[in-house]
Amino acid sequence: MENRLAQRLPQMQHVNVKLLLRNPEQVDLEPLIPVFHDWIRDQVGEGLLLDVADYRHVDAGPGVVLIGHEGNYSVDNTDNRLGVRYNRKAALDGSNQDRLRQAARAALIACQRLEADPRLGEKLRFNGQEIEIFINDRLLAPNCDATREVFDSDFKTFSEKLFRESEYSMSYGSDPRGLFGTSVKAARSFTVTELLEMLG
Repeated sequence: MENRLAQRLPQMQHVNVKLLLRNPEQVDLEPLIPVFHDWIRDQVGEGLLLDVADYRHVDAGPGVVLIGHEGNYSVDNTDNRLGVRYNRKAALDGSNQDRLRQAARAALIACQRLEADPRLGEKLRFNGQEIEIFINDRLLAPNCDATREVFDSDFKTFSEKLFRESEYSMSYGSDPRGLFGTSVKAARSFTVTELLEMLG
């Protein structure tokens, strides 16, 4: 099984990175709607930005989503874990490390913009330690042990670069119905700016 999966999955695509937020109970998602519409108007960030979708009515759902051609941005509450999420949709050339770096950088820059926006009342803040990484493609990356064996070293290499000399822990979900991914928690707190500097 492992060899067959490795042959099927030489590269990861559709990488998602989610930065968990501090004090999620204090975050109001409604002001995000005009903020994201302004991002569309000004076409900030990577790729073409197209529309905003409001899923606040969905319990533990995708929250407010800024839909783009190459990728989506959102403040996402999946599994009742509120965070700033970047969902890469278009295929990306390069190595697995390049794809992880691109998604993390996009999520971090989005979080940095949201942290600085006065309309959000300084309530939206990265918690400094927890990042989730997913491959948003159940066909290419089923949530199973064999997929973990294929991609575990990529996740570890990336986490070591992102957190530099800080210790960190990684955990994997086991629900076969869920997306394959890992939750990474650093032993100390980092700012968004520090993590962007480490990515280079």
